[in-house]
Amino acid sequence: MTQDVLLSARHLSVRFGGLLAVNDVGFDVRAGEVFTLIGPNGAGKTTVFNLISRIYQPTTGEINFAGPRGRVRLTAQPPHAVAELGIARTFQNIELFEHASVLHNLLIGRHTRRETGLWRDLLFTPRTRAAELKAREKVEEVIDFLDLQHYRDTLVGGLPYGVRKVVELGRALATQPRLLLLDEPSSGLNVEETDDMAFWIEDIAADLGITVLMVEHDMSLVSRVSDRVLAMNQGEVLALGTPAEVQAHPGVAEAYLGTIDDVSSLRRAPGERTGGRA
Repeated sequence: MTQDVLLSARHLSVRFGGLLAVNDVGFDVRAGEVFTLIGPNGAGKTTVFNLISRIYQPTTGEINFAGPRGRVRLTAQPPHAVAELGIARTFQNIELFEHASVLHNLLIGRHTRRETGLWRDLLFTPRTRAAELKAREKVEEVIDFLDLQHYRDTLVGGLPYGVRKVVELGRALATQPRLLLLDEPSSGLNVEETDDMAFWIEDIAADLGITVLMVEHDMSLVSRVSDRVLAMNQGEVLALGTPAEVQAHPGVAEAYLGTIDDVSSLRRAPGERTGGRA
């Protein structure tokens, strides 16, 4: 794994009984880039995400990650160690505490950065107070970054779906990840909300320096924010390159995009912003 490669997957295969869900998949994610997995349902994209998250164990192959203390074999780590290494994830189906406020949901994301033990917390020592202040400061930075000030004290269950998507993104950012996994971030969003999500992703990579690995079906969003794209089909790699290079691959339009309208969406130039942040 070269110095600028943050995550490296080699010869990944996964079997569920007699089904080969992922077959000999390999790729590198470079530090600072937005790398996107595309493909139809059943292509193996989410399975690859679950391998990185340590929800699944590969049948063959390995994943290596440049963690805070150097290169580690991610596939040898327990699931709870993933966040501590600097990997955060959002889900296609939002996973938030609906009866807690936006602020408290984001503070939950800080647990991986906990610097105090049980007894210090119970006694609420000066060190614990300092740690809580630091956590609050980091969360407030995320709230400001994502323009969530208006919703800070609102219960998540009462928020519109699009705002909850941003809150889940904020909770992942609160962990201060090196690698951010976004599972279909535009799912369920309208055109304006998707446009805002594109800006968040661009800013996360450019301003925060966080590497993004994304699964996405919206080809316009993929073309707009991605540095490189990996197209999968039936558990295997079909094409890898820039959005334009993947679009030009002979099998991609038929296997993934399906229609002339979908193919032409990859050619759209980034549009002017229609709403969201000032």
